[in-house]
Amino acid sequence: MQNEINIPIILDAVRKVGSTFLKEYKQNVLPQNMNDLLKQLEDIDILCLGSLKTDLAAEFPNTPWHIGDEFDTDSQRNPADHEEYWLCDAMDGAIQYLQHIPGWTINLVLVRHGKPFFSVIYDPLADEMFWAKDGEGAYMNDKVLELSRKTDLAIMLAVFEYGHQDKSDNSLNEKIGSTITKLLDNFGIVRNYGPHGLQLAYVGAGRIDLFVQEDIDTYNWMAGLLIAKEAGAEILTTEGTPWKWGSESLLVAQKSITEKYLQIKS
Repeated sequence: MQNEINIPIILDAVRKVGSTFLKEYKQNVLPQNMNDLLKQLEDIDILCLGSLKTDLAAEFPNTPWHIGDEFDTDSQRNPADHEEYWLCDAMDGAIQYLQHIPGWTINLVLVRHGKPFFSVIYDPLADEMFWAKDGEGAYMNDKVLELSRKTDLAIMLAVFEYGHQDKSDNSLNEKIGSTITKLLDNFGIVRNYGPHGLQLAYVGAGRIDLFVQEDIDTYNWMAGLLIAKEAGAEILTTEGTPWKWGSESLLVAQKSITEKYLQIKS
């Protein structure tokens, strides 16, 4: 395990595979059934992971890879049993990519001692590379990220998300609906955008004022969490407690905004 990492090599590897996908964007046939959808998603995973593993093998020869299966709720409750490993969401927003609409990114996280140590989110359409290293700040390309400084909820943009686990035997759908109503009643602008990690990076960049999600989605969050945290955002649960790996909700914004949200009565 290396104390220092070669950040440009990581960024170049992510940019390279993102550029490959950009060249093929809107070239696929829109999937019309489940078999087509699953096959195209598998092809994305194979291409993305193959490229990243090849380009990072020389610099990180002993670092294992863990594929974040967002449909596997139990695996998201704890970090993998490695001192250091790559956690890869091959394409966050892959459905958008396959449907020929914006909102897809390449996400990669280096997890060390059970915490994100370095993360990168690349948006090829905008050519924006969001990245952060633990304790060393967050950036978009070479620009330092800054949180929103808004104080009026009426002009704030709040986003909500939800995961893909089975919600048929619990109250998650009702809880998510209640959260959306709470946002609509109190924030000027409310959206559901799609790529979880990019939305969290946008919190760090001040483009989104508040992110909230009521169910567990660790793999989709991880890359963006470090970027938002290093930009200065609070990383909490919707109960107002500090977020930790395995928490089943997420609330991210600058401190004054999380305080306002938590004071709103459901």
